[in-house]
Amino acid sequence: MGDKSIETSKKEIVDYWFSIVDECGLSVDASEAHERCWRCGYKNSLERCHIIPESLGGDDKASNLVLLCKRCHLENPNIADKDVMWDWLRAYGTSFYDIFWVMQGLKEYEFIYGKSVEEEFTERSITDANEFNRIVEEQMEKTTFHFGHPYLNSATMAGVLRVSLKMWDKVN
Repeated sequence: MGDKSIETSKKEIVDYWFSIVDECGLSVDASEAHERCWRCGYKNSLERCHIIPESLGGDDKASNLVLLCKRCHLENPNIADKDVMWDWLRAYGTSFYDIFWVMQGLKEYEFIYGKSVEEEFTERSITDANEFNRIVEEQMEKTTFHFGHPYLNSATMAGVLRVSLKMWDKVN
């Protein structure tokens, strides 16, 4: 998974792709593509990720590499069709930086509980986002990273939202 043996520089990858690819629908702006993950948009250490894996005949040229954080690199598609990578990147495109993983937590919440957090807010007539965010921040302090990963996974984010709604119900 490490990309230390790849000679193609990150700059070469950014210069190649952002000269031919429209950044619309991606989670990263061309001007920050050297420092933000192309899937989640978070500012992070980036890895050179093969579009077509070496094991399936992919090479180390800029035309076969994208820049992803370690977390997204672990989840990228490993298939011998370059279009799948771009479909995957665009499917997760966000308009704003640093919200991707929160959005994943919101999707996870809806999957687990059968309704969106927005529906939960409506049912409770929650209009004071600042007060709810304060509760969420308190609950975030009571979480931990899974297996030493330096981030909270989507299930933990969904759990924080659920517990925060329960806390809201107790005080309101």
